[in-house]
Amino acid sequence: MKRVALLISGGGSNMLRLVESMTGDHPARAVLVASNDPHAGGLSKAAALGVPTVAVDHKPFGKDRAAFEAELLKPILAAEPDVVCLCGFMRVLTPDFVGRFAGRMLNIHPSLLPKYPGLHTHQRALDAGDAEAGCTVHEVTPVLDDGPLLGQARVPVLAGDDAATLAARVLAMEHQLYPAVLRRFVAGDKTPVWLG
Repeated sequence: MKRVALLISGGGSNMLRLVESMTGDHPARAVLVASNDPHAGGLSKAAALGVPTVAVDHKPFGKDRAAFEAELLKPILAAEPDVVCLCGFMRVLTPDFVGRFAGRMLNIHPSLLPKYPGLHTHQRALDAGDAEAGCTVHEVTPVLDDGPLLGQARVPVLAGDDAATLAARVLAMEHQLYPAVLRRFVAGDKTPVWLG
């Protein structure tokens, strides 16, 4: 049975879908949900599902990312994860941190990478006049929102869409894509998943 640690910064809706998917004959289980925000809504939701939680507030560390990551690493390493899933974790991780989990850290990003790495992805897709948008699950590398592609889900951009309506449709696909990719990944299969 593979052990999965999940990192969140907010409500953790993708984390919840992943934890809920890891039941029955699934080859993995959630062993930790960690957040950089002690008030992240996802922490209580994870705890309610019986998953151990921890918060390491990044604010006291200021701009010292290495010191923050050293503190965050302690509970993660103690949980002995085989895979680390970033689920809306809003801190940029250093190459040292990423390198420690090379080949076994996943992220979901709300655009069709390589388009629109970083923030404000839905507005950028609208501003560009794109006919479709979506989300991507990829392996994490030291380069932001880069790394080998493990899956994508597409949604049409509709007339009258704004960033909020588009984001809601993309999020619904994120909740399908990430669990499908994780299940395949923990079984040792990196063949990309394509939805939509």
